[in-house]
Amino acid sequence: MTATTVTAAPTALVPALQIGRHTIESPVVLAPMAGITNRAFRKLCREYGDLGLEAGGASGATSLYVSEMITSRALVERSPETMRLIEHDPDESPRSIQLYGVDPATVAAAVRLLVTEDRADHIDLNFGCPVPKVTRKGGGAALPWKRDLFEAIVTSAVREASPYAVPVTVKMRKGIDDEHLTYLEAGRIAERAGVAAVALHGRTASQAYSGEADWSAIARLKEAVRSVPVLGNGDIWSAEDAVRMVQETGCDGVVVGRGCLGRPWLFTDLAAAFAGTSARVRPTLGEVLATMRRHTEYLVDFYGDELKACRDIRKHIAWYLKGFPAGSSVRHQLALVDSLESLDRLAAGLDPTAPWPGQDAEGQRGRAGSPRRVALPDGWLESRSLDDSARAEVAQAELSVSGG
Repeated sequence: MTATTVTAAPTALVPALQIGRHTIESPVVLAPMAGITNRAFRKLCREYGDLGLEAGGASGATSLYVSEMITSRALVERSPETMRLIEHDPDESPRSIQLYGVDPATVAAAVRLLVTEDRADHIDLNFGCPVPKVTRKGGGAALPWKRDLFEAIVTSAVREASPYAVPVTVKMRKGIDDEHLTYLEAGRIAERAGVAAVALHGRTASQAYSGEADWSAIARLKEAVRSVPVLGNGDIWSAEDAVRMVQETGCDGVVVGRGCLGRPWLFTDLAAAFAGTSARVRPTLGEVLATMRRHTEYLVDFYGDELKACRDIRKHIAWYLKGFPAGSSVRHQLALVDSLESLDRLAAGLDPTAPWPGQDAEGQRGRAGSPRRVALPDGWLESRSLDDSARAEVAQAELSVSGG
């Protein structure tokens, strides 16, 4: 797949992103996504990011590619599945892992395992997950409401990681809802605790993935947090969106999630745009199918099982084919593939010369949904501190959460 010049790109707006000791040449972070950002998908995105960096004439670490969310308790208990999820390719650098936790001691133990066993070069802490099974126990986007608990978790993680020069970052949302915003205070707390960067998704937990991201909140956080990079997240569907976010908010880099679903070459576009070139990838259907095939091969290697790999790729197929001419019957059959051979057979029935569909393939992809009331522990909003009742709730959170 080659990059083609389709539009003028702005000049690079920001320097390389510095996350602790790591220099990230393209100021872009792959957002942790449950069931998506496994080793296979990260490898694919990394390959395309390298192409974009080459187009800009630079070298080094293209972007920062973060793992799926890892539950601290499962890591401390060395769950076989969790230990597999934290594996990285030999050439993956920096090795980045996102942790979820609600107990400072458990988070500290998880960080200690990662750094003492040399399993990570960067650790991100999840305070942005809006999934009910997480917030119902006081975790994810609900947790920063309890200032003392948030500070204790971040401080304990930084304390364990610092002697090994492993930077810790925080990813969060604006707050629980518009009446219970936490991001400015949480950003300042995280900065004081010694994090290497703070990332903000410009939505509340109650918005989930609906509506529009509030980029002005990212700008306000940038004004409040001065000593470490501030990264913006939300509604980045193209390289132009990413550049516009930096222009409008002054943020130091961007975090990209749903925008790269079925479109890992977005990292080529992003690296090229931030390097100041106009190179953009506009693949034919044949090139997209070849990428989807390579993604499946990487999944086979990740799972060590062809059927599991094919079950995984099924959820990506609609994203890959968005906007392209492919009948409903073929799409349906592709969504049921159970082998590489069946994937190849169905792909062979599509027109590989079909050009990039343009606007029909652009824009939002992935889940959206609608605003909702956030599931919280009883009485969670009555106090900003952790009382005995709330402490009992969060003590159960890591026992009941395995992803998100």
